[in-house]
Amino acid sequence: MTRYNTLSDSELTDLLEADDRLAFAEIYDRYFSLLYLHAFNRVRDKEEAKDVVQELFAFLWANRQSIEFKTNLSNYLYTATRNRILNVIGRKQIHERYRLKLPAEIAAPAVTDHLARERQLTEIINKEIQALPPKMRVAFEMSRKYHMTYKEIAGKLDITEQSVRSHVKNALKVLRVKLGIIIFLFFILFNQ
Repeated sequence: MTRYNTLSDSELTDLLEADDRLAFAEIYDRYFSLLYLHAFNRVRDKEEAKDVVQELFAFLWANRQSIEFKTNLSNYLYTATRNRILNVIGRKQIHERYRLKLPAEIAAPAVTDHLARERQLTEIINKEIQALPPKMRVAFEMSRKYHMTYKEIAGKLDITEQSVRSHVKNALKVLRVKLGIIIFLFFILFNQ
């Protein structure tokens, strides 16, 4: 029996074109989390990021026999995700333009000072998370944002559980220093 997790991306795309559902499932497992993080970093909305990636995989399955992978699978998936994100951002800009043209009475109520401060604080935290070294950042986000176990993260990133534990521990140390204890406590309380 074929162990799909040992196959290369090229082998998986060949099997995908031959209607192999297990090959598609392996591609999904291999890339969903990474593409989701990529999309979330751009659109800053969990549901929208999830929709972008889900739509991409639905398209991939529906068009599996006609897609030409001119480069490798990961390049194709990242490019397709980026293009979908650009479409989402373009739609948002159009909606915002029309919203701004609405009379003040119809437009959404003003954001309160509390919500504005919370949004600013979230942006500061996200900026510091993005500044972490890549593997540390991905391990930290998978642990904290997506509530994955160290074992699951180790499997996705192809590293040991101890490495995952070290990445998360070191990320927390860096964030404590950079953000200060008050912001750090806010982050722990409101991002669980």
